[in-house]
Amino acid sequence: MNAPVHETYMRRCLQLAALGAGRVAPNPLVGAVLVHQGRIIGEGYHQQFGQAHAEVNCLASVAPADRPLIPASTMYVSLEPCAHFGKTPPCADRLVTEKVAAVVVACRDPFAAVNGKGIEKMEQAGIPVTVGVLEAEAAWQNRRFFTWHTAHRPYVVLKWAQSADGWLGRAGQRTAISSPASQRLVHRWRSEEAAILVGTNTALIDNPRLDVRHWPGPAPMRVLIDRHLRVPATHHLLDGSQPTLVLTAAPGPAGSAATYHPLPDGRTDVPALLQALYQQGLQSVLIEGGGQLLQSFIQTGLWDEARVITNQALQLGAGVPAPLPGLAAQLHQHFETEANEQVHIWRNTNPAAGR
Repeated sequence: MNAPVHETYMRRCLQLAALGAGRVAPNPLVGAVLVHQGRIIGEGYHQQFGQAHAEVNCLASVAPADRPLIPASTMYVSLEPCAHFGKTPPCADRLVTEKVAAVVVACRDPFAAVNGKGIEKMEQAGIPVTVGVLEAEAAWQNRRFFTWHTAHRPYVVLKWAQSADGWLGRAGQRTAISSPASQRLVHRWRSEEAAILVGTNTALIDNPRLDVRHWPGPAPMRVLIDRHLRVPATHHLLDGSQPTLVLTAAPGPAGSAATYHPLPDGRTDVPALLQALYQQGLQSVLIEGGGQLLQSFIQTGLWDEARVITNQALQLGAGVPAPLPGLAAQLHQHFETEANEQVHIWRNTNPAAGR
Protein backbone atom coordinates (compact mmCIF):
# COMPACT_ATOMS: atom_id res chain seq x y z
CA MET A 1 0.00 0.00 0.00
CA ASN A 2 1.44 3.40 -0.94
CA ALA A 3 2.37 6.18 1.46
CA PRO A 4 -0.56 8.56 0.73
CA VAL A 5 -3.05 5.78 1.56
CA HIS A 6 -1.19 5.04 4.80
CA GLU A 7 -1.30 8.74 5.67
CA THR A 8 -5.05 8.94 5.05
CA TYR A 9 -5.80 6.21 7.57
CA MET A 10 -3.20 7.49 10.04
CA ARG A 11 -4.75 10.95 9.90
CA ARG A 12 -8.02 9.36 10.94
CA CYS A 13 -6.17 7.73 13.85
CA LEU A 14 -4.99 11.17 14.98
CA GLN A 15 -8.53 12.55 14.73
CA LEU A 16 -9.81 9.73 16.91
CA ALA A 17 -6.95 10.07 19.40
CA ALA A 18 -7.79 13.74 19.97
CA LEU A 19 -11.22 12.73 21.31
CA GLY A 20 -9.54 11.43 24.46
CA ALA A 21 -8.00 14.78 25.41
CA GLY A 22 -8.42 15.61 29.08
CA ARG A 23 -9.44 12.09 30.08
CA VAL A 24 -6.50 9.74 29.46
CA ALA A 25 -3.50 11.46 31.06
CA PRO A 26 -0.96 10.44 32.16
CA ASN A 27 -1.46 7.91 29.36
CA PRO A 28 -0.95 9.09 25.78
CA LEU A 29 -3.63 9.97 23.25
CA VAL A 30 -4.00 7.03 20.85
CA GLY A 31 -6.34 6.29 17.96
CA ALA A 32 -6.65 3.09 15.90
CA VAL A 33 -8.28 2.13 12.61
CA LEU A 34 -8.69 -1.37 11.14
CA VAL A 35 -8.80 -1.54 7.34
CA HIS A 36 -9.73 -4.41 5.01
CA GLN A 37 -9.18 -3.89 1.29
CA GLY A 38 -9.79 -0.16 1.43
CA ARG A 39 -12.73 -0.32 3.83
CA ILE A 40 -12.60 0.71 7.47
CA ILE A 41 -14.13 -2.10 9.50
CA GLY A 42 -13.19 -0.86 12.96
CA GLU A 43 -12.26 2.34 14.78
CA GLY A 44 -11.35 3.14 18.36
CA TYR A 45 -9.43 5.43 20.65
CA HIS A 46 -8.23 5.47 24.25
CA GLN A 47 -11.22 7.04 25.98
CA GLN A 48 -10.45 6.98 29.70
CA PHE A 49 -7.36 6.40 31.85
CA GLY A 50 -7.40 2.87 33.23
CA GLN A 51 -9.80 1.58 30.60
CA ALA A 52 -9.32 -0.22 27.27
CA HIS A 53 -6.73 1.10 24.87
CA ALA A 54 -7.35 2.25 21.30
CA GLU A 55 -6.53 -1.09 19.64
CA VAL A 56 -8.89 -3.02 21.91
CA ASN A 57 -11.71 -0.54 21.35
CA CYS A 58 -11.07 -0.68 17.63
CA LEU A 59 -11.33 -4.47 17.53
CA ALA A 60 -14.44 -4.38 19.71
CA SER A 61 -16.13 -2.07 17.20
CA VAL A 62 -15.85 -4.59 14.35
CA ALA A 63 -19.28 -5.86 13.33
CA PRO A 64 -19.88 -9.60 13.81
CA ALA A 65 -20.13 -10.09 10.05
CA ASP A 66 -16.69 -8.52 9.59
CA ARG A 67 -14.85 -10.35 12.34
CA PRO A 68 -13.61 -13.10 9.98
CA LEU A 69 -11.84 -10.32 8.03
CA ILE A 70 -9.56 -9.32 10.91
CA PRO A 71 -6.71 -11.71 9.96
CA ALA A 72 -6.68 -10.13 6.49
CA SER A 73 -6.79 -6.54 7.72
CA THR A 74 -4.25 -3.83 8.56
CA MET A 75 -4.30 -2.10 11.93
CA TYR A 76 -3.30 1.57 11.90
CA VAL A 77 -2.39 3.02 15.28
CA SER A 78 -0.98 6.44 16.17
CA LEU A 79 1.43 5.10 18.82
CA GLU A 80 3.28 1.83 19.19
CA PRO A 81 1.02 -0.84 20.81
CA CYS A 82 2.01 -1.45 24.42
CA ALA A 83 3.97 -4.55 25.34
CA HIS A 84 3.54 -4.62 29.12
CA PHE A 85 0.86 -5.38 31.69
CA GLY A 86 -0.37 -2.14 33.28
CA LYS A 87 -3.99 -1.41 34.04
CA THR A 88 -4.80 -3.38 30.89
CA PRO A 89 -3.12 -6.34 29.10
CA PRO A 90 -0.55 -5.68 26.34
CA CYS A 91 -2.14 -4.50 23.09
CA ALA A 92 0.70 -6.04 21.07
CA ASP A 93 -0.31 -9.47 22.42
CA ARG A 94 -3.93 -8.83 21.45
CA LEU A 95 -2.97 -8.00 17.87
CA VAL A 96 -0.90 -11.16 17.70
CA THR A 97 -3.81 -13.21 19.06
CA GLU A 98 -6.19 -11.67 16.52
CA LYS A 99 -3.61 -12.44 13.79
CA VAL A 100 -3.96 -9.09 12.04
CA ALA A 101 -2.25 -9.11 8.67
CA ALA A 102 -0.12 -5.99 9.21
CA VAL A 103 0.32 -3.04 11.54
CA VAL A 104 1.17 0.57 10.65
CA VAL A 105 2.45 2.77 13.50
CA ALA A 106 3.00 6.52 13.53
CA CYS A 107 5.77 6.53 16.12
CA ARG A 108 7.44 4.46 18.79
CA ASP A 109 6.39 4.81 22.41
CA PRO A 110 9.19 6.49 24.47
CA PHE A 111 7.98 4.83 27.70
CA ALA A 112 10.78 2.48 28.77
CA ALA A 113 8.42 -0.46 29.32
CA VAL A 114 7.28 -0.24 25.70
CA ASN A 115 9.89 1.51 23.55
CA GLY A 116 10.32 -0.88 20.61
CA LYS A 117 9.13 -3.91 22.54
CA GLY A 118 5.60 -3.85 21.12
CA ILE A 119 6.96 -3.68 17.58
CA GLU A 120 9.38 -6.50 18.33
CA LYS A 121 6.62 -8.73 19.70
CA MET A 122 4.52 -8.33 16.60
CA GLU A 123 7.41 -8.82 14.19
CA GLN A 124 8.51 -11.95 16.02
CA ALA A 125 4.96 -13.27 15.55
CA GLY A 126 5.29 -12.73 11.81
CA ILE A 127 3.25 -9.52 11.58
CA PRO A 128 4.92 -6.93 9.31
CA VAL A 129 5.13 -3.53 11.01
CA THR A 130 5.58 -0.16 9.28
CA VAL A 131 6.75 2.70 11.50
CA GLY A 132 6.96 6.44 10.86
CA VAL A 133 3.74 7.37 9.05
CA LEU A 134 2.87 10.96 10.09
CA GLU A 135 5.45 10.57 12.83
CA ALA A 136 5.94 14.31 13.46
CA GLU A 137 2.19 14.95 13.73
CA ALA A 138 1.72 12.04 16.12
CA ALA A 139 4.65 13.11 18.30
CA TRP A 140 3.27 16.66 18.47
CA GLN A 141 -0.13 15.37 19.55
CA ASN A 142 1.54 13.53 22.43
CA ARG A 143 4.18 16.16 23.14
CA ARG A 144 3.34 16.20 26.86
CA PHE A 145 3.72 12.43 27.14
CA PHE A 146 6.93 12.43 25.09
CA THR A 147 8.53 15.25 27.10
CA TRP A 148 7.66 13.51 30.35
CA HIS A 149 9.38 10.28 29.31
CA THR A 150 12.36 11.71 27.42
CA ALA A 151 13.20 14.92 29.33
CA HIS A 152 11.91 13.64 32.71
CA ARG A 153 10.02 16.83 33.45
CA PRO A 154 6.56 18.25 32.80
CA TYR A 155 5.77 19.85 29.46
CA VAL A 156 5.94 23.61 30.14
CA VAL A 157 3.51 26.10 28.61
CA LEU A 158 4.07 29.77 29.39
CA LYS A 159 1.08 32.09 29.15
CA TRP A 160 0.68 35.80 29.60
CA ALA A 161 -1.52 38.69 28.50
CA GLN A 162 0.06 42.02 27.69
CA SER A 163 -0.90 45.52 26.63
CA ALA A 164 -0.20 46.77 23.11
CA ASP A 165 2.91 48.54 24.43
CA GLY A 166 4.28 45.43 26.14
CA TRP A 167 3.26 45.58 29.80
CA LEU A 168 1.78 42.80 31.94
CA GLY A 169 0.03 45.27 34.22
CA ARG A 170 0.56 48.13 36.58
CA ALA A 171 3.01 47.46 39.39
CA GLY A 172 1.45 46.23 42.62
CA GLN A 173 -2.16 46.19 41.43
CA ARG A 174 -4.50 43.90 39.55
CA THR A 175 -4.83 45.06 35.95
CA ALA A 176 -7.54 43.82 33.60
CA ILE A 177 -6.05 43.09 30.17
CA SER A 178 -7.92 40.10 28.70
CA SER A 179 -11.40 40.25 27.17
CA PRO A 180 -14.13 37.68 27.91
CA ALA A 181 -13.25 36.02 24.59
CA SER A 182 -9.61 35.47 25.51
CA GLN A 183 -10.60 34.43 29.04
CA ARG A 184 -12.61 31.57 27.54
CA LEU A 185 -9.59 30.63 25.45
CA VAL A 186 -7.32 30.64 28.49
CA HIS A 187 -9.76 28.47 30.44
CA ARG A 188 -9.75 25.99 27.57
CA TRP A 189 -5.95 25.98 27.70
CA ARG A 190 -6.09 25.35 31.45
CA SER A 191 -8.34 22.31 30.93
CA GLU A 192 -5.69 20.77 28.65
CA GLU A 193 -2.86 20.78 31.21
CA ALA A 194 -2.26 18.76 34.37
CA ALA A 195 -1.27 21.77 36.48
CA ILE A 196 -1.31 25.55 36.52
CA LEU A 197 1.35 27.48 38.44
CA VAL A 198 1.72 31.03 39.77
CA GLY A 199 4.17 32.79 42.04
CA THR A 200 3.57 34.42 45.41
CA ASN A 201 3.19 38.00 44.19
CA THR A 202 0.66 37.05 41.52
CA ALA A 203 -1.38 35.17 44.13
CA LEU A 204 -1.26 38.09 46.55
CA ILE A 205 -2.06 40.85 44.04
CA ASP A 206 -4.52 39.11 41.69
CA ASN A 207 -6.05 36.56 44.11
CA PRO A 208 -6.76 34.25 41.13
CA ARG A 209 -9.06 31.22 41.19
CA LEU A 210 -7.09 29.37 38.48
CA ASP A 211 -10.14 27.30 37.57
CA VAL A 212 -12.01 26.53 34.32
CA ARG A 213 -15.35 28.15 35.11
CA HIS A 214 -15.56 29.60 31.57
CA TRP A 215 -14.91 26.28 29.81
CA PRO A 216 -16.42 22.76 30.14
CA GLY A 217 -13.34 20.71 30.92
CA PRO A 218 -11.26 19.16 33.71
CA ALA A 219 -9.69 21.54 36.21
CA PRO A 220 -5.89 21.41 36.54
CA MET A 221 -4.04 21.04 39.80
CA ARG A 222 -3.43 24.55 41.13
CA VAL A 223 0.20 25.07 42.12
CA LEU A 224 1.42 27.99 44.17
CA ILE A 225 5.02 28.94 44.88
CA ASP A 226 4.94 30.37 48.40
CA ARG A 227 8.35 29.95 49.95
CA HIS A 228 7.52 31.78 53.19
CA LEU A 229 3.75 31.04 53.31
CA ARG A 230 2.75 34.65 52.73
CA VAL A 231 -0.54 33.94 50.94
CA PRO A 232 -3.40 34.07 53.49
CA ALA A 233 -5.86 31.22 53.85
CA THR A 234 -8.65 33.60 52.79
CA HIS A 235 -7.33 33.71 49.21
CA HIS A 236 -9.00 31.64 46.49
CA LEU A 237 -6.04 29.30 45.96
CA LEU A 238 -6.39 28.01 49.52
CA ASP A 239 -10.19 27.75 49.62
CA GLY A 240 -10.33 23.98 49.04
CA SER A 241 -12.60 24.33 46.00
CA GLN A 242 -10.16 22.25 43.96
CA PRO A 243 -6.80 20.57 44.65
CA THR A 244 -3.94 22.98 45.35
CA LEU A 245 -0.26 22.16 45.75
CA VAL A 246 1.92 24.68 47.58
CA LEU A 247 5.65 24.57 46.90
CA THR A 248 7.35 25.97 49.96
CA ALA A 249 10.47 25.98 52.11
CA ALA A 250 8.74 24.44 55.13
CA PRO A 251 5.80 22.18 56.00
CA GLY A 252 2.43 23.85 55.75
CA PRO A 253 -0.02 24.59 58.55
CA ALA A 254 -2.13 21.80 60.01
CA GLY A 255 -5.69 21.57 58.77
CA SER A 256 -5.07 23.43 55.51
CA ALA A 257 -7.11 22.47 52.44
CA ALA A 258 -3.94 22.55 50.35
CA THR A 259 -1.13 20.00 50.00
CA TYR A 260 2.32 21.32 50.89
CA HIS A 261 5.50 20.12 49.19
CA PRO A 262 8.71 21.32 50.89
CA LEU A 263 11.36 22.11 48.29
CA PRO A 264 14.90 20.82 48.98
CA ASP A 265 16.84 23.55 50.83
CA GLY A 266 13.93 25.88 50.10
CA ARG A 267 15.05 26.21 46.47
CA THR A 268 12.61 27.89 44.10
CA ASP A 269 14.77 27.91 41.00
CA VAL A 270 13.19 26.50 37.84
CA PRO A 271 14.86 23.05 37.89
CA ALA A 272 13.77 22.55 41.52
CA LEU A 273 10.21 23.57 40.68
CA LEU A 274 10.00 21.20 37.73
CA GLN A 275 11.52 18.36 39.73
CA ALA A 276 8.85 18.88 42.41
CA LEU A 277 6.09 18.75 39.78
CA TYR A 278 7.69 15.65 38.23
CA GLN A 279 7.71 13.97 41.64
CA GLN A 280 4.01 14.78 41.97
CA GLY A 281 3.31 13.03 38.65
CA LEU A 282 2.15 16.20 36.88
CA GLN A 283 2.80 15.68 33.17
CA SER A 284 2.32 19.28 32.05
CA VAL A 285 2.10 22.73 33.58
CA LEU A 286 0.74 26.10 32.48
CA ILE A 287 2.80 28.95 33.94
CA GLU A 288 0.57 32.02 34.39
CA GLY A 289 2.90 34.43 36.15
CA GLY A 290 4.19 36.68 37.31
CA GLY A 291 6.63 38.31 34.97
CA GLN A 292 9.78 37.37 36.85
CA LEU A 293 8.72 33.73 37.06
CA LEU A 294 7.89 33.57 33.35
CA GLN A 295 11.21 35.17 32.41
CA SER A 296 13.12 32.73 34.63
CA PHE A 297 11.70 29.79 32.64
CA ILE A 298 12.72 31.49 29.40
CA GLN A 299 16.24 32.22 30.65
CA THR A 300 16.85 28.61 31.68
CA GLY A 301 15.46 27.24 28.41
CA LEU A 302 13.05 25.08 30.40
CA TRP A 303 9.89 25.78 28.42
CA ASP A 304 8.16 24.29 25.40
CA GLU A 305 5.43 26.72 24.35
CA ALA A 306 4.68 30.39 25.04
CA ARG A 307 1.15 31.66 24.44
CA VAL A 308 0.91 35.44 24.37
CA ILE A 309 -2.33 37.45 24.20
CA THR A 310 -1.92 41.10 23.24
CA ASN A 311 -4.73 43.58 23.82
CA GLN A 312 -4.25 45.84 20.82
CA ALA A 313 -6.55 48.52 22.25
CA LEU A 314 -4.78 48.91 25.61
CA GLN A 315 -1.80 51.18 26.25
CA LEU A 316 -0.43 51.19 29.81
CA GLY A 317 2.67 53.34 29.34
CA ALA A 318 4.49 51.75 32.28
CA GLY A 319 4.28 48.91 34.76
CA VAL A 320 5.55 45.31 34.85
CA PRO A 321 7.35 44.52 31.58
CA ALA A 322 6.17 41.49 29.59
CA PRO A 323 8.68 38.67 29.12
CA LEU A 324 10.52 38.19 25.85
CA PRO A 325 10.37 34.65 24.36
CA GLY A 326 14.05 34.77 23.35
CA LEU A 327 16.05 33.61 20.35
CA ALA A 328 14.92 29.97 20.67
CA ALA A 329 11.28 30.93 20.06
CA GLN A 330 9.68 30.03 16.74
CA LEU A 331 6.21 31.29 15.85
CA HIS A 332 3.87 28.30 15.66
CA GLN A 333 0.43 29.89 15.41
CA HIS A 334 -1.08 33.35 15.13
CA PHE A 335 -4.74 34.35 15.26
CA GLU A 336 -7.17 36.91 16.65
CA THR A 337 -9.91 36.46 19.24
CA GLU A 338 -13.44 37.74 18.85
CA ALA A 339 -12.31 40.94 20.55
CA ASN A 340 -9.52 41.47 17.99
CA GLU A 341 -6.81 40.57 20.45
CA GLN A 342 -3.65 39.16 18.90
CA VAL A 343 -2.67 35.65 20.02
CA HIS A 344 0.83 34.39 19.26
CA ILE A 345 1.90 30.85 20.16
CA TRP A 346 5.63 30.27 20.17
CA ARG A 347 7.52 26.97 20.28
CA ASN A 348 10.94 26.55 21.85
CA THR A 349 13.21 25.12 19.17
CA ASN A 350 15.77 23.92 21.70
CA PRO A 351 14.14 23.18 25.08
CA ALA A 352 16.33 22.03 27.93
CA ALA A 353 15.69 18.64 29.53
CA GLY A 354 15.46 19.87 33.07
CA ARG A 355 17.73 17.57 35.03
